[in-house]
Amino acid sequence: MAKDPNCGCCTAWIEIIEADGFAATVELLDYDALQAHKVTSGVPENMASCHTAHVEGYVIEGHVPPADIRRLLADRPEAVGLAVPDMPYGSPGMGPEAEREAYVVYLIRQDGSAEVFQSYPPV
Repeated sequence: MAKDPNCGCCTAWIEIIEADGFAATVELLDYDALQAHKVTSGVPENMASCHTAHVEGYVIEGHVPPADIRRLLADRPEAVGLAVPDMPYGSPGMGPEAEREAYVVYLIRQDGSAEVFQSYPPV
């Protein structure tokens, strides 16, 4: 996973995915290097968030819930990966889920388009 060294929410997301059984290695990158990493990983600008992870050939951009990562790995669609753009409150690592705002997990297709993979309503 690539992240800014000063980002606490990224660290919180790592703790959540590790608690769910994923192993994480972290690469600390400055802002410009992190943005370049996103581009080379196939993350469209409108899908960008604060950190970029890779799992079994897929990109995981931002605060994607572990259950959605597991579904992606089970279904194995032809795609770049999943993204939660920006940093929505209540997504994993961004505050309590019991107070979350609505957000969407997108499936990023090979052509750069995106479609809804999972929606989370506000609580």
